[in-house]
Amino acid sequence: MVDYVRVQVISAAGPEWIFPFTGLQPAQFRRLVRLVAERGGDAIADGRPGRQWSLDLADRVLLVAAYWRTNLTMRQIGPLFGVSHSAAHRVIDTVGPLLALTPGRRRRVEQITIVDGTLVPTRDHRLAAPSKNYRYSINLQVAIDAHTRLVVALGDPQPGNRNDTIVYRSSGIDQKLAGRPVMADGAYRGNPEVIIPYRKPADGSELPEWKADLNNHHRTVRAQVEHALARMKTFKLLRDYRRAASTLTDTASGIAHLHNIIVAG
Repeated sequence: MVDYVRVQVISAAGPEWIFPFTGLQPAQFRRLVRLVAERGGDAIADGRPGRQWSLDLADRVLLVAAYWRTNLTMRQIGPLFGVSHSAAHRVIDTVGPLLALTPGRRRRVEQITIVDGTLVPTRDHRLAAPSKNYRYSINLQVAIDAHTRLVVALGDPQPGNRNDTIVYRSSGIDQKLAGRPVMADGAYRGNPEVIIPYRKPADGSELPEWKADLNNHHRTVRAQVEHALARMKTFKLLRDYRRAASTLTDTASGIAHLHNIIVAG
């Protein structure tokens, strides 16, 4: 009798599976696996002494990326890789944090960053709060480099009912971007260190033409961060986060890392 539980449908050995579930080309994926191996050391190495992993490292990395990409349940993702749902859970808990965003080199003082917040619907209500999307959510602050469009910093997740002005400070992203020009939308009013559009006068009159032109340019540049958030949310886990809220920091950082590899080419 065939043991259907051990039938592996998806494997990194088949290059055709890599791009749909990671967005990476096979060569990029192999470099990512080597990075994870360096970070994890002997604890995640293939052929380590003692109890072996059910999957080799490349398949474990692919499992994590596939989970992030599809947001399947453990009972769905496990059989696709020929492992139990509990084994899939252990892989995600172990390998997921090793995919975190690599800290960037010190940026030039004049390098412009763009920041924006996004709501991540979260089942764990210990950190989430009812938000304007009518769901319990977390406010996640994301900053990108205006030139390269790469994610350079993430804030610590905050309750979704807090506005961006407050979360910009409470998430710690202001410290990560300190000393650099930061662009944002009008929701960041009250943060003097952030460049926001000019507001219309209280008397209802129109802005001077030069201010309107600057606002148009500001809007064009700032749209890049909205595009980055949309690309990150192709990993559907950020559209309905079912795991513990405490794991969102590592997950968002890992997804940002994959986003950067995809954008950088």
